[in-house]
Amino acid sequence: VNLLPRRFPRVPFVVTFHDLLVPYLFPKAGRLRTWVNHELARSAAAVIVTNAQDRQKLESVEGIRRLELIPIGSNITPVLPADYDRETWRRRWGVNSRTMLLCYFGFLNESKGGEELIEALRLVLDRGIPVHLMMIGGTVGASDPTNRAYLDRVRERIEALGVRDQVFWTGYMPNEDVSAAFVSSDACVLPYRDGASFRRGSLMAALAHGLAVVSTRPQAPTPEMVDGENIVLVSPNQPTELANAIEWLWADPDRRRRIGKGAEAVSHLFDWDLIADRMLGVLRDVCKHA
Repeated sequence: VNLLPRRFPRVPFVVTFHDLLVPYLFPKAGRLRTWVNHELARSAAAVIVTNAQDRQKLESVEGIRRLELIPIGSNITPVLPADYDRETWRRRWGVNSRTMLLCYFGFLNESKGGEELIEALRLVLDRGIPVHLMMIGGTVGASDPTNRAYLDRVRERIEALGVRDQVFWTGYMPNEDVSAAFVSSDACVLPYRDGASFRRGSLMAALAHGLAVVSTRPQAPTPEMVDGENIVLVSPNQPTELANAIEWLWADPDRRRRIGKGAEAVSHLFDWDLIADRMLGVLRDVCKHA
């Protein structure tokens, strides 16, 4: 499919790259994948990327005619159950009003820092902070066979560090229940090893629900993320920094609420209607100049 535009040179193509990561099924094909992706980008009338890191990569590729950054939006619509009550939902998970409820959202894999998250949880508990960690949704996806092995490693860390009683898994839930889980939490922790990015639907979902999010510094300049205003950013692969950020949020509920409001405000930049309008604008412009 990457070479398809070469077969129909008179037909204008627009291509969207969700990400330019090395393939997880055939990692040795990384160089070949890069070459065919660059060929596709050069032959397209316009190229759309979803995040600043990929835009930075393609800006150095000669021959690309037009490059646009159009992010994805949240994959969870912020809609609560009709009878939602925050304290009732927290009690169903054994969490009282004096406990800090952290949440994590998304499938686990090597890039998402699950082990660092568990290590940070242990550090926070050792500082005397009452905290629980809710893992929202399913555990692993079906597309990458290495995910199961990574999940086993995370569970081994949970047992080894003695935090089994503080970690619970919701399993798959419908949209409204996921929203309830987000809103019932005090903060969301997403310690991506490759840095926070707007290609991450889990990050977009947390922002859209107005949560104070702790994540890792982006690999490419991302001016929409303002540390301490709409997100809290730490170094990747650093459980101590992660624990410090969690403690910083625990110490000041007003700070959590302020950062959560900043997160919700920035999430409106990634509304699906706005994304659709921008996409249509590119397509119309390409057709007009075809």
